[in-house]
Amino acid sequence: MASKPSQWTTGQLDEQFLTSGQRVIKIEQEAVANLQHNLNQEFIGACHKLIACSGKVVVIGMGKSGHIGGKLAATLASTGTPAFFVHPAEASHGDLGMIGEQDIIIALSNSGETHEVTALLPVIKRRGIDLISITSNPNSSLAKASSIHLTVNVAQEACPHNLAPTASTTAVLVLGDAIAVSLLEARGFTADDFALSHPGGSLGKRLLLLVDDLMHAGDAFPQVAPHISIRDALLEMTDKRLGMTAITDSQGSLLGVFTDGDLRRTFEKGADINSPIEQVMTRNSKTVALGTLAVDAVQLMEKSSITALVVIDHEQKPVGILHMHDLLKAGVV
Repeated sequence: MASKPSQWTTGQLDEQFLTSGQRVIKIEQEAVANLQHNLNQEFIGACHKLIACSGKVVVIGMGKSGHIGGKLAATLASTGTPAFFVHPAEASHGDLGMIGEQDIIIALSNSGETHEVTALLPVIKRRGIDLISITSNPNSSLAKASSIHLTVNVAQEACPHNLAPTASTTAVLVLGDAIAVSLLEARGFTADDFALSHPGGSLGKRLLLLVDDLMHAGDAFPQVAPHISIRDALLEMTDKRLGMTAITDSQGSLLGVFTDGDLRRTFEKGADINSPIEQVMTRNSKTVALGTLAVDAVQLMEKSSITALVVIDHEQKPVGILHMHDLLKAGVV
């Protein structure tokens, strides 16, 4: 590893870092801007082929292009277009068998002459597999062998020697995202669809978890009758440890709630602890229906400045309590 140039002070080196960073960002911004203006009929044709594909989209690429290809395949797969990445060197040693005639290959190569990729062309052609390529050279072997070729040609790499793939890989990455999102929108891919392919992450939790999954129901649901004393209501709250209790009538309908905040206000007013809970409960309390997304319940809590909600069924009967602590624990917040 090269050492810090002895002729540079720390201040000069700091300035050099900023200058280099800003130059790289400017070069890559220009590469992306040029890409936007150069989208053409080939891009439209590629999207048509991909959305009509009855199999899977197989992305191949070597080196830096392979890393970008892996990300493209992952983005396609998570946004409604079944896809996976195959390393071209492994493909020539058996993994080509993973690809079927109904699939479409997207091949990435800056030069269009990457040996590990071009070595696959005879087999791809013989098997009649559709090929879309992304290169910087429309006259390359890979481009000529493709049914559709997308050109990504940057004016210069961000590397000062114009060697290390930087601006070019950024541009291909952005083009891949443009393809994936265009297909997503054309398919009508929804947030619910997205959640189904991300059940383990925070996005999936926000889009999949319902209040039904997190509420305290059954014996864990604190509720008392309206004639119960404040003292006994406090015992119910203490036993269930949710900082509140619902007050329900003999038919199971919700009359109100009594919370820690109500308790504080009750003592401030000097109320008799043996008074019926209905005298101090909060009426017309906020509720949330079964089947509501947990993230929507969070928004209601935040808007109303409360930490718990009574969950009601389709008959407007209370069936549980949802607490902010449970939402935090589940990763919804």
